[in-house]
This record gives sequence, C-alpha cells and structure tokens, in this order.
Amino acid sequence: MRSDIVKKGSTKAAHRALFYAMGFTPEDLEKPLIGIVNAFNEIIPGHGHLKDLAQAAKLGVSAAGGTPIEVPAIGVCDGIAMGHKGMNFSLPSRELIADSIEAVAQAHALDGLVLIPNCDKIVPGMLMAAARLNIPCIVVSGGPMLAGRYQGKSISVSQIFEAAGQFESGKISAEELAAMEQSACPGYGSCAGLFTANTMNCLTEVLGMALPGNGTIPAANSGARKMLAKRSGAQIVDLVKKDVKPRDILTQKAFENAITLDMGIGGSSNTVLHLTALAYEAGIELPLSLFDSISAKTPYITKLSPGGTHHLQDLNEAGGINAVMYELNRAGVLHTDALTVTGPLRDRLENAKTSCPDVIHSMENPYRKTGGIAVLSGNLAPDNAIVKESAVGEDMLVFKGPAHVFNSEEEVLKALLDKQVHDGEVVVIRYEGPKGGPGMKEMLNPTAIITGMGLRVALLTDGRFSGATRGACIGHVCPEAMEGGPIALVEDGDLISIDIPKRSLQLLISEEEMEKRRQAWVRPEPRITSGYLARYAKLVTSANKGAVLI
Repeated sequence: MRSDIVKKGSTKAAHRALFYAMGFTPEDLEKPLIGIVNAFNEIIPGHGHLKDLAQAAKLGVSAAGGTPIEVPAIGVCDGIAMGHKGMNFSLPSRELIADSIEAVAQAHALDGLVLIPNCDKIVPGMLMAAARLNIPCIVVSGGPMLAGRYQGKSISVSQIFEAAGQFESGKISAEELAAMEQSACPGYGSCAGLFTANTMNCLTEVLGMALPGNGTIPAANSGARKMLAKRSGAQIVDLVKKDVKPRDILTQKAFENAITLDMGIGGSSNTVLHLTALAYEAGIELPLSLFDSISAKTPYITKLSPGGTHHLQDLNEAGGINAVMYELNRAGVLHTDALTVTGPLRDRLENAKTSCPDVIHSMENPYRKTGGIAVLSGNLAPDNAIVKESAVGEDMLVFKGPAHVFNSEEEVLKALLDKQVHDGEVVVIRYEGPKGGPGMKEMLNPTAIITGMGLRVALLTDGRFSGATRGACIGHVCPEAMEGGPIALVEDGDLISIDIPKRSLQLLISEEEMEKRRQAWVRPEPRITSGYLARYAKLVTSANKGAVLI
C-alpha cells in the first residue's frame, strides 16, 4: 500500500508512535488509510450538515476494511461573497482547495480519498486534486437545498437577488422583500436550482467520480444522503484494492459525456471553466470548440431553475441523472463504455427510467434540439466567450445596441441604482477577468437587479456569471481587458452585435479604428498588489484555458 511509507519498518517507529497518540491501533495501520476530506463549515449553507455525511462515510470505510482519517477543506459561499470584494476570492479558492488536498494527501501518503464538497468552487477544486494526485478517490456531495415557498410558488436564492431590483424599482415593498428573503432558503444544501454547484455535482456522476444520486438527492433527505455516503466509503476501499485511479476514469470519453449531459440539462456556464481546468489536471486537451460541437448534436431535455420552474428535487423524483442519461443515450450521444467508480457507465442505465416526463422530456420532445451553452467568437472575443443560451429569452438571442462601458462591477451597480442604465444598451463590464479582477468575479448582482428592474439590455464581461444568472449575459470574453483584449478597447456608444444562434459577437468598428485604439491602450495598474490575489493574478491563465495556475 502507498501508506506503507509512513507505517512500515523500523525507521517508521516514530511515525507509528504519532498515530498511536491519536488512538490508532496497530490493527488500524494494517489497513488502507483513507482520507475523509470534509469541507464542513458554518458559513456555507450547503456545508453546514457535512459532519453527518463525513461520519457516515467513515462508517462505510471501516465496514469495508479501511481506516478513515478525517481532514478539513476550506470553502467560500458564493452567495454571501457576491457583489463585493469577497467575490475576488471565490474562483481563486478553487486552486487553494486543490493545493491543500494535494499537500495533505501527499505528506501523509494516504491510500485513497473520500471527497465531501457541495458548493461552487469546492466541487471542482476537489476533483482537480483527485486528478492531480491520481490516487483512488470518490466524491459524495452534500446535496441540493429544497426550494423555498412564497405565496404558493417555489422560489430560491436567485429570485431574492432579483427581488433587490424589484425593490429598487418600486415593484415590491420592503416588507415583501423581507418576507421573500426569509422564505427562499429553507435549510441545508447547495442553492436550489441548476446553478453551478448543483450542475457540477450532477456532472460528477457522469464523469464517473461519484455514485448515482450524488447530484440530485436533496440534502433534506438525510437518510438517503447518509446511505450514499456510507456506500461511497465502502466503494473507496474497493477502489484502493483494485487500484482504480481518477485518471483511469477521467478520460476523453468521460469529459465528452460530461459536456453532453451539461448541454442536455442546460447547466451553468461556469462548468466550461471548471471542466477545462479539470481536464488540464487530468492531462487532457479540452478545446472550447468541443463544447459547441457537442451542443449542436445534444437536445436540451430538462428545464430547471433559473431557466425553468423545476428544481433539483423534481429532477431527483423524475429519476435523477441516470434517467437523463438514459434519454440522451437513446440518441447515441454518450460513451456508455466509459469507466465509473462502479464499473462501465452502461451499467447505470440498465434500470434507469423517467417517472416524470414533464421534468425530463423525451428525445422526441426536447425543449430545444441543441444544448444549453453556446460558445461565441468574433472581433470582440477572438478567443471565445460563453453564454448560457438556454436561459436567454427568444427576443434576446439576436441583439444590437450601443455599448455602455464600466471598468468594474461596482461601477455598474452604482449606475443601476442611480437609474443610469437604459433599455437597448449593451452593458460592458471589464477588467473583471482572472488577472484583472483579479479572480474573475461572478456578476449575479447586476444581472439580477437588471432582471428585477425589467430592463431589456444585454451584458458582456471578461468576468463570469453565476449559474443563477438568466438573460443575454455573455461572460468569459477572451482575451480579457487586463491582457489588452478587444473588450478593453470598447468605448461608450460603440455598436455591439450579438447573434447567439450564429455564435457571433462583434464590435462594429473598423479594423483601422480598432488598431488605433490598441496602440493607444495603456495597461492599468493592478488593483491588488499584495497577498494571495496578487500572486494569483501573476500566475493564472486565461478563462478559455480554465483559469488554472501555472
């Protein structure tokens, strides 16, 4: 076993003594040492219950003949970090999570890991660590939050972000806002709706790194969640014994399957960023063109919040991710021979079925014939941009308007509250990319306020949008402004043309004018010059390469 280097032989007597100090027995040290990486904390609603799942996973490991060892992982709540300087740390925390898990697992020669995340950057950060370490790993998440209820309708946190815009425009009262905010999030779990966390937890199933149900069993269904954790604990011991490693599972076929599912369910646009970063750690090239080519042949068959009215609990009742994959496989767009932690993917589809056809549509009756995410390009985004097409209204798929340019999220928020943004504009938010932000902040606050106010505008940014964002919101514009990309050269009043069906994003000025502006452009001074974010800005790659550190 890998862990023999810390527990076998006369030269490891001191090492064993340190284990004994914590109550380990000599018999414990004869078994595989399994790290239980627990991201529990008391600041993320999706993580407040992870202690129970860690305990269940430890029982599963012990029952299967392993020795569980719990270790911590950090996390940032995107919702609480949203709209202020805290959001600069959200995406960069993904790299901290991956690095810290690598450090703990390597320093102590652990034989395998049960990874227990739930929310936005914690799931991809743990998956990246698994691919980098390439020791047996399995993921068991905390599960989605139940939708809240307000005036007889299901709501989630995304409606509360939008309610701020409704309040500012006088559409609802302060009392109504207070009633809504106290109803939207009824308990533990990753925010209800197909936002980034839930999308990544669903994709972890099709990637093969988790057991069925990982993405959809609600956190409130604690019995089923604990059962999943116990089974995951037992499964990791089997993976260690068989020496099945993440890179055996995270193959090209697995990534293509994940992209296919992503398109079929209309997942968060952030998954493009995270899948690309995960592929980098697994040693696989994942060009953005692959997302678009898979989208072109994958039908969109579920419509969950924020694009629709259903939530993850509805998808779970309808048969979960296995049922979605069953339908997608009928079109022949999945690699069913891809390996998972339990064997070939095809084994999961044998008994899969859809029990709620209004939640999971059939291949014959899709919401759309193509997938939920689109990759745009043009003279404004030579290295591409990303939009969640499934969340864009039909009247905004093709749009042309004058640019209203802002050099930070804070500037656009002030302009919105001062009623300075008007119908028909293309709001440009720049210097918010991986290097410029730094940290590539999510722009849910401005998009939600715009939706709440009822403004008909498009947005584009070199930052990114939350999985809860809906509307004509185009992110990941590359190259980013801080690198001198064309988005840095846009001026107020410039006409911008957006054609999502044709995958086009164009700044309607001449090449001569573009070059004149390019020559006059001066890189601004970094916003942050010390600490982790300053180091991050120097090392991070472009969004189209996953915003990984090199």
